[in-house]
Amino acid sequence: MVDTETMTFWDHLEDLRKSIFRVIAALAATSVILFFFKDFLFEGLILAPANPDFFLYRLIGADFSLSLVNIEVAAQFMIHMKVTFVSAIILCFPYLIYELWRFVAPALYENEKKAVRKALLFSSGLFYIGIVVAYCVIFPLMLNFFAGYQVSPDVPNTFSLSSYISLFMSMMLTFGIVFEFPTIIAVLSALGIVTRESLRGFRRHAICVVVVLAAVITPSGDPFSLLVVSVPLYLLYEFSVIICRKEEVTEISEE
Repeated sequence: MVDTETMTFWDHLEDLRKSIFRVIAALAATSVILFFFKDFLFEGLILAPANPDFFLYRLIGADFSLSLVNIEVAAQFMIHMKVTFVSAIILCFPYLIYELWRFVAPALYENEKKAVRKALLFSSGLFYIGIVVAYCVIFPLMLNFFAGYQVSPDVPNTFSLSSYISLFMSMMLTFGIVFEFPTIIAVLSALGIVTRESLRGFRRHAICVVVVLAAVITPSGDPFSLLVVSVPLYLLYEFSVIICRKEEVTEISEE
């Protein structure tokens, strides 16, 4: 095993190359496996929110109807490929975090390693919680709103399969990544870079940032989508404040 204290720049570069190769190999292998589970991926998961009997619609009593069409020759095959790859990224996320930790750990001090290790242990859970929130609440509500919104009764809503998949995948990945914010705050707080007081003082600015971020996530810009996306994002910020407070209390007790 190479001593990390004597590793040269080229040694680190070689280590990075090996990490990237392992990540690509893991994603490729997972994508190939998922490719043969088309019915489960599409009928069981991805297209489920387009079904009127989706659990959230029954829970809120929504009268929902959606029609999907394919208008391109090779679209369904390309969508199948895209879905399997994105699904592979989601499934392999804990391994991606492990490879990231494995690469950056040698450059950290022992106290920094402890803080970062604790945060990364929860990062995968937060990532999947973000996906669950997007899948179970955000995406179905947005879909229900857009499917029922018409400028005229003479113009029915018929969505293309590609637009549905693009919105679905972007929402899943975006919320999964955004829910990593508490992980970043926990690391910065443990390292003494971010404090509880600074987060509280930034609260008003955070509201503006959340609205702007929600507008980016939902480029349609309609008030309903902004509200649906902004609320969980702001709650995520408040949760980060709580995490920061706990880190400070821990540090004080240790002193």
